[in-house]
Amino acid sequence: MKNLRYIFLTALLFAMSPCIKAQDVLAEPVAMQTSIESVDTVAMRTMLLNEAHIIPMSDMYPHWINSGVHYTATLPDSFKIDLRGYTMPTPSTRITDIFGYRPRRRRVHQGLDIKVQTGDTIYAAFDGKVRISSYERRGYGNFVVIRHNNGIETLYGHLSKKFVVANQNVKSGDPIGLGGNTGRSFGSHLHFETILMGKAINPAFLFDFKNQTVTGDSYLYRKPGSKYVENGKVKTAGPEPKYHKVRKGDTVSKIALKHGVSQKTIYKLNGINAKTVLRLGMTLRYQ
Repeated sequence: MKNLRYIFLTALLFAMSPCIKAQDVLAEPVAMQTSIESVDTVAMRTMLLNEAHIIPMSDMYPHWINSGVHYTATLPDSFKIDLRGYTMPTPSTRITDIFGYRPRRRRVHQGLDIKVQTGDTIYAAFDGKVRISSYERRGYGNFVVIRHNNGIETLYGHLSKKFVVANQNVKSGDPIGLGGNTGRSFGSHLHFETILMGKAINPAFLFDFKNQTVTGDSYLYRKPGSKYVENGKVKTAGPEPKYHKVRKGDTVSKIALKHGVSQKTIYKLNGINAKTVLRLGMTLRYQ
């Protein structure tokens, strides 16, 4: 590391002082140490950090651009997402809206809404690099997209304030903004998305906000319909899970009818039975 720093700073000194001769530098490396140490160490550390994280997961994402929230790339049949080294984006445990299609708004909700107050600190979920730090008046409001070293991107929307800028490196747990109610938002909350190569994945598969932890050391994503081998047998990945948030008047039979599945399917997927009492806000998987 010292040799690398010496070579870099020697080149820097040449660039800054054309009158310095090569033999002067090479003949007196010890004498030069004082001058080398006087160079801004903060700038040096920043340079090294930026070099180490020019484009996280560049072998997966062929381009680095500062636009396009759902970056399109070739999605693999399967991908193991490392969840170690995480930080919860917020200490809030209250989910106000789930991932998936929302009939009342006739569109797909590509993330989770977590209740936060305006001014609450929002944190980077993993190490990575800020790809987008922008504003959408009729969308995310103030928002940040971070591409992480584990291959996914996370989006933080409706912020009242952003602390980071595009192309800035961040560490897990770094404050990246403050909760808010900007953009197309009805009440202060954090809109949080987890995205793999342009594909929105339900954040609940990775993060357990209620218990303030992740769902495991890793999460294995399989593309629906892709083939894989398990215990010596070739299997086909099923459709991605879909969920229903229980509202007033809902029953298992009504939910099953609404989504075109059987009550038995809902019982099996959720580990419940006909005697289970549904609670408002409860999330039931139906596919």
